Amino acid sequence: MDVLQFGLFLSILFALAVPLGIYMARMYDGGPTRLDGLFSPMEKLIYRLTGVDHHREMNWKEYATSLFTFNMFGFLLLFLNLVFQHMLPLNPQGFGPVVPDLAFNTAISFMTNTNWQAYGGEITLSYFSQMAGLTVQNFVSAATGMVVVIALIRGLVRHTTQTIGNFWVDLTRTVLRILLPICLIGSLVLVSQGMIQNLSPYVSASTMEGGSQTIAMGPTASQVIIKMLGTNGGGFFNANSAHPFENPTPLTNLMEMLSIFVIPAALTITFGRMVGNMRQGLSILAAMTMLFLLMLGTLYTSEIIGNPQIAAMGVSGPTAMEGKEVRFGIGNSALFATVTTAASCGAVNAMHDSLTPLGGLAPMLQMMLGEVVFGGVGAGLYGMLMFVMLTVFIVGLMVGRTPEYLGKKIESWEMKMATLAILIPGGMILVLSAWASVTPAGTASILNPGPHGLSEILYAFASGVGNNGSAFGGLSANTLFYNLLMGLAMFIGRFGVIIPALAIAGSMAAKKVTPAGAGTFETTGPLFSSLLAGTVLIVGALTFFPALALGPIVEQLLMLAGQAF
Repeated sequence: MDVLQFGLFLSILFALAVPLGIYMARMYDGGPTRLDGLFSPMEKLIYRLTGVDHHREMNWKEYATSLFTFNMFGFLLLFLNLVFQHMLPLNPQGFGPVVPDLAFNTAISFMTNTNWQAYGGEITLSYFSQMAGLTVQNFVSAATGMVVVIALIRGLVRHTTQTIGNFWVDLTRTVLRILLPICLIGSLVLVSQGMIQNLSPYVSASTMEGGSQTIAMGPTASQVIIKMLGTNGGGFFNANSAHPFENPTPLTNLMEMLSIFVIPAALTITFGRMVGNMRQGLSILAAMTMLFLLMLGTLYTSEIIGNPQIAAMGVSGPTAMEGKEVRFGIGNSALFATVTTAASCGAVNAMHDSLTPLGGLAPMLQMMLGEVVFGGVGAGLYGMLMFVMLTVFIVGLMVGRTPEYLGKKIESWEMKMATLAILIPGGMILVLSAWASVTPAGTASILNPGPHGLSEILYAFASGVGNNGSAFGGLSANTLFYNLLMGLAMFIGRFGVIIPALAIAGSMAAKKVTPAGAGTFETTGPLFSSLLAGTVLIVGALTFFPALALGPIVEQLLMLAGQAF
């Protein structure tokens, strides 16, 4: 039954991704759509109010400058919102200001589409902070990732030009024509399933034992839909999508998983349409799906087998339900964990700290690979395109030809930028994890000793640099050390890939297109998809195997030998 549900999930996903991908390709290419009559007047009004010349295009440096400036302004605005939230409206619980280091971490987190949360939302943030602060950033940070990959696609498609689009136009159209309409409909569906959406004060209730309980309220559905659709992941409640107010039914669980994957999957279709060869996009989608199924199989198998030490106690039935919701079971918990870490979302419906060591390795490795197994909205595809260039370069060396992709030569500049985009995240994860592992400020936050403690640190920085946001719950991250270091990790992990990607876009746009010849390596079909997936795995293994061997791998072996941490 679990495997049947996995297949059903992927079938629905691909059925939704195709029409959405075609629509996005037409929209970003400036072609007519059926929604022009509704959205075009709104866009023109926004351009008029903001003074944007929507006819003017930008080179890659102008595009990157506009993007960076916009995101830093958003960071500053959110930071001020958090530190002064006690002076702002919609705060029925009277929450005080967020301390500066936590506000810095949170503002960086939501600006970079990470949504790493070192706090409990229902005990820390006002409704105004959740709506005007976090939810707004969920929209614009998702849109930022999407416009970067569109700019990169334009660079691959265009030739002998310096321009790759207009950042302000791309951002406006992404939010207005894609994210907002889907979220409006999606939030209504979530509310119909029992997800709360209100501005009421918290409710005090009497328990059956005669005690009292405070039940948190708030505008939940409007944040949950965009946290999923935009692969943001930040929960309204501390328990995230394991909380019944954030994920009340099996239908909402399926809907949330589909929301996480639908835009990353659809963008591969958009890519194929925009480059004029659908097989190019499908080959990338196939590579992503191969890697996803490998990780899902690893995680699910490990969780089904469970911990033999628990089985030895005479426990009947599944032995790996600790940390999981009974209403979702092992199958949907494993699927959700794999989806959320494949797509840099970070929302969880089970506690990843409770996974078996090998089960925990799969989501950790997906983040370490650069969040390219579908990946975040936009970020997954532009990250995977960096690996595409590396794959083409390696194949070109093997056959003795100049590497080419989509009729354009991959030369020194492109390989330098692609290498930076691949190495910067990996290097940051290892350096920051090593720093935290040997300093008292880093080790003081570890809950579990031994290899599991190292896994908690590795997972945290893989999540931060990969802009995922999920966590092994055993690490107490709300400290000055981790708030500042994780902020650095999230910032470099985001812009350390975006800037090289845009630089490649500008370089490729200026190149001429060379017609394919007899010796041109085919970048469509099963062979290329397998090579691409293999390159991602090999780079990940060479980079992270020693660290993983000291963490989850040795912990798995010790668990089988009867030792727990």
